[in-house]
Amino acid sequence: MSTIRIAAAAAHFGRDLDFDLARIAKLIDDARALGTGLLVLPDAALGGYLADLRHPDPEALPPALKPDDPLILHVARLAAEMLVCVGYCEDGGSERYNAAVCVSGDGILGRHRKVHLPAGEVAAYTAGDRFAAFDTPVGRLGMLIDYDKTFPESARSLALDGAEILACLSAWPTSITNRAPRLAQDRQAKLFDLYDQARAAENQVVLASSNQTGAMGGMRFLGQAKVVGPGGDILARTWSKAGLAVAELDVAAEIDRARRVLRHLGERRPAAYREHPS
Repeated sequence: MSTIRIAAAAAHFGRDLDFDLARIAKLIDDARALGTGLLVLPDAALGGYLADLRHPDPEALPPALKPDDPLILHVARLAAEMLVCVGYCEDGGSERYNAAVCVSGDGILGRHRKVHLPAGEVAAYTAGDRFAAFDTPVGRLGMLIDYDKTFPESARSLALDGAEILACLSAWPTSITNRAPRLAQDRQAKLFDLYDQARAAENQVVLASSNQTGAMGGMRFLGQAKVVGPGGDILARTWSKAGLAVAELDVAAEIDRARRVLRHLGERRPAAYREHPS
């Protein structure tokens, strides 16, 4: 058996890139001290998320970084022997993307541009156009960025591409339209956990879900970082507080155990599924 420790972070990040980088360095140090092999940081950890999801101010968007920006390469050096997934705003020339990279001391191992954009993000970002898994020292990995995981096809595409671990990076706020008096009653809090567990269970993969905490503008972020096993069980979580959710497991063995009798991917019936025009 080959076990690894997977950590998902709940932490606050904003526009101050020096602050963000220092917090990333601290989280990497904390994860390393726990023997972590894979650390998943939140969406927009470099530069912060949008301050207003309804009407984003074009003059107050997160700083856009080139795909090979020195800050991203610095995170790779900090990662060293670990794998670290981190979210940022990508400078695509005439376009911006809500993006994520997976890095180690060897450089950039994988990239993802958020495909599914909620209404407010459409004004700030261009949508990505693909889901692709990639090989890493801890197994084949795929990345999703918050709203992506609302759509079952996103995680399923990665699982069909061989992903054993899904890294879900989020800046997921509490409900904007229907505020609840307590976080436990918040609709978005319930959906956040539901999607994490469903995406892991339906694809029989391991899922590491990070999220921002604190507030930015009029939004309050949920936290609720977690690691979910291929049966949909939450193996570790932070609840609403900042911190690391850390789980130790043999990814291949856990997936084999989950698929011993029922193999969801192999038992699909694509010919029976109908795609309706959008």
